Amino acid sequence: MDKNTSLLLFAAAMLLCAEFPFSMATKRCPDCGTTPVPYPLSTETDCGDQSYKIRCVSGTLLFDALNGSSYTITSISPENQRLVISPASFAGNTCVTTDIVSEGLHLNSSLPFNITSSNTIMYLNCTDILLRSPLDCSSTSLCHTYINNTAEAAPCENAPICCSFRTGGSTTSYMIRVRDAGCRAYRSFVNLDPSLPVSRWPQPGLEMEWALPKEPICRSQADCDEGSNSTCSSDPADPRLSRCFCRAGLQWDPINGFCANI
Repeated sequence: MDKNTSLLLFAAAMLLCAEFPFSMATKRCPDCGTTPVPYPLSTETDCGDQSYKIRCVSGTLLFDALNGSSYTITSISPENQRLVISPASFAGNTCVTTDIVSEGLHLNSSLPFNITSSNTIMYLNCTDILLRSPLDCSSTSLCHTYINNTAEAAPCENAPICCSFRTGGSTTSYMIRVRDAGCRAYRSFVNLDPSLPVSRWPQPGLEMEWALPKEPICRSQADCDEGSNSTCSSDPADPRLSRCFCRAGLQWDPINGFCANI
C-alpha cells in the first residue's frame, strides 16, 4: 500500500469516527450536585451515550435546545425515559417569555428526544392569526383561567387572545413556538387536571421523552466492557458501524446500559 492510499484510508476512518463517535464500555455519568444522571444521559465525553447530551452547571442539569435556548431539568424518570424541564420565564413584568429570542423551544429531530403528549400548553399574548388555528382560543379556553388566577400572568390580561391545547400531534413533537407574529408567551403543565383550581395546579413544566439507546458503538474489542460481556461486531442495520453486542446468554439492557442475564 503506497503512502497516498494510506493517507486516504486514514482520512476516511477519521471522517467515519466524527460522524459516529464511538463509546467505551458504558458507564453512568457522575451526579450533578445531588441529582443522579441516569444512563444514557451524558454530561461528559466519557460517560453515558453521546447522543443524549445534557449539561451540568454548578449542580444544575440543563437541556440545550436549538437556537441557543437552555432549560433547567427539574426531574428525570429513567424507568419510562422521561424528563421534565422548566419552561422559559416571563421577561420582567410582561406577557413575553424569555425564549422568544429563539422563537421558543425547538428540538433537533435527528436526536432521540421529543415532546410527550402529557403537556397542556397555553399560548399567551397571541395575534388574531391564531383564531384561524385548530387550537382552543375561545373565551372559555383554559388559558383564561390561568391568566385570571395567576399573579405572574397578570400582564397577559392586557393581551386578550390566548389559546390552549394538549401536545401530541406531529407539529408539537419537536417545537413549542413563540414569535411576534403568533403568540409571544406560553406556559406548560404536565398531566394537568383542568377540573382543579389553579392554586392546585402543578408547577409549570414541559415533559420530554427519549428513545431507548442501542448498544454502544465500538472500534475494537477493547471498547466493549473490557471484553467480558460483549463483542465488538458489525452492526447489521448499518455496516459502517460496529457495536458492542452482548454475548450468548446475555441481552442488552438499554435502561441501565449493560448486558444483563436473560
